[in-house]
Amino acid sequence: MKKKLIIIYICLFGIVFACNDDILEKTNPNGVTVEGYYKNGAELTSAVTSVYSMLKSNNLVAREWFFLHDLRSDDVAAGGGQLETPRNQLLLGTHDTGNSVLGTVWLAFYRMIHRANAVIDNSGKVTDLADADKNRLLGEARFLRAYAYYELVSMWGNVPLYKNYVMTVDGSLPRSPAEEVYAFITAELQAIQADLPATYDAANQGRASKGAAQMLLARVYMQLGDYANAKTELLKVYNSGVYSLVDNYNDNFLEETEFNKESIFEVNFFPSGGVYNWDGDGNGATAGTETVRTQEYSAIGWRNVIPSNSLLSEFEKTTKGDAKTDPRYEDSFYFTGEKYNNGANTLTDGQQNGNSSVVDGVTMKVSWQKYSLMYKMNESFLTGGINQRIMRFAETILSLAEVENEAGNISAAVNYLNMIRARKSVSMPAYPTARFPVSTKDQVFDAIVHERRVEQSGEQIRNRDILRWRKLSKLKAEPLTYFQANKIELLPIPQQEVDNNARIEPADQNPGYN
Repeated sequence: MKKKLIIIYICLFGIVFACNDDILEKTNPNGVTVEGYYKNGAELTSAVTSVYSMLKSNNLVAREWFFLHDLRSDDVAAGGGQLETPRNQLLLGTHDTGNSVLGTVWLAFYRMIHRANAVIDNSGKVTDLADADKNRLLGEARFLRAYAYYELVSMWGNVPLYKNYVMTVDGSLPRSPAEEVYAFITAELQAIQADLPATYDAANQGRASKGAAQMLLARVYMQLGDYANAKTELLKVYNSGVYSLVDNYNDNFLEETEFNKESIFEVNFFPSGGVYNWDGDGNGATAGTETVRTQEYSAIGWRNVIPSNSLLSEFEKTTKGDAKTDPRYEDSFYFTGEKYNNGANTLTDGQQNGNSSVVDGVTMKVSWQKYSLMYKMNESFLTGGINQRIMRFAETILSLAEVENEAGNISAAVNYLNMIRARKSVSMPAYPTARFPVSTKDQVFDAIVHERRVEQSGEQIRNRDILRWRKLSKLKAEPLTYFQANKIELLPIPQQEVDNNARIEPADQNPGYN
């Protein structure tokens, strides 16, 4: 049964924070101020909940976040002319400083940081909680702040680093070097591991755990090319005894199998009868209860994006001479003629709005199946409660393969890759295969790139993999056809930030966007 964490106190935090979460807005004299809040543990808990609610809002994980990541990767293509101009700009690499999607995500992450800083700076006022409970709540806020900074620094590079709650416009900060931001994230994630529990009870599922902090820290080290320290954190997760691969690959994307043993951190949504809250700040009585992902991507929804031809071609298939067709191919996408809605309906070309794909030379309609409610519904407008899995154990194993390969431990790397392929519902032939020999470090890296892409397609991983491998000079070929050196590596600082932040000048803009 779906647990309704992160909905508690939503009306309350909407009042408390709505007038204080943008450092550029003046204080509302009629609002409840931070100074008058944090009187007890209940208020501290609701304030932490407000940080989660910002993460799950329309401006982040419920909508704009997955668009920004996917459109910056080579996993998706335009579903058709219905793809809005700002999104199409990101897909084509023609975005500029005024792009509304990147601007929305930037602002939302800073509002999330602002809320977390309010919690962290004011938690000392609370005296009615046991130290362990207070430290755990503080650890959650610090984790969420670290996550927001990781998203920002990995996509924008140098960014303002707010370590404390800002009360006035005069508190605006200039961009800090990316190295300083990464160092701050690293120190935070190291410090909070002792305060976060390994697991939560059913009523608190969705909160940041020790494993989530360790896995996020591993991501940070991977992004920096620090494979030795990444391995340390990955092994903490791997050897914790908390996580394992689920037998059914598709269980990672269904509503009924949320918070399974493969899940390390996921954003909690739940069905509210098709009531989607478009409020970007996650405020209000129905804030962030549902996600619009299924409507945006589904075959019978808006179908704004579809899987790219290069992604579809990446999967192993017998028609291409591989020993077996990868079952994850069928699990990840819907094809014309396929059954859906518990087998009650058959998908037609006419139901799939927009463009066709070219799969191994054949033109056909293909749509995303991951995170789609079509497996049990046949509705014209689909918003729903499928949780977004941010980090799962398969990524831990794939990352261990990469760090072992970097260290020259080829056998260990291949063993990790084969764990992913041996999952009962996948059961792909073990490496080496005819297409992927794994006798050398270079060959193993090719297999890692392949396995990460087919295992995690459409999961907002590929964009950061490309960024990381490009920065570390590991890409054998540039995946993005529009790539321009000294520009596309980073997103532009949003024009609204340049205009409103007195500490950032036009000359401070990222290369290629002036």
